[in-house]
Amino acid sequence: MWLLDQIAEARIAEAMERGEFDNLPGAGKPLELDDDSMVPEELRVAYRILKNAGYVPEEVLIRNEIRQVEDLLWRTHDGDERQQARKRLEVLMLRLSLARGGRRNLQVEAAYFEKLLDHFNVP
Repeated sequence: MWLLDQIAEARIAEAMERGEFDNLPGAGKPLELDDDSMVPEELRVAYRILKNAGYVPEEVLIRNEIRQVEDLLWRTHDGDERQQARKRLEVLMLRLSLARGGRRNLQVEAAYFEKLLDHFNVP
């Protein structure tokens, strides 16, 4: 065993004896491990570091905002507010497309957008 390993083990043992590991949050509970089976193995460490640092991909942020605008369209009955929400939804869908690298299927996006507007009865 390396000297550094021995020092670390000794300090951990001392901390355990002092009870510094008692009553930690989550003690006695199973670990919540992320399912990263869909992430390529060579990217898992980098993704975990980003996640632990609080990084959220732009696409996820945009999708969350789209959901908020959809909720607003569902709840509001004011014509001006609905029109502004519709414009905001168009912008967000464009941003989402650009965040994906500009890959766009205009027919699918237009059909989805029209169905959304019909669903929320937006003129």
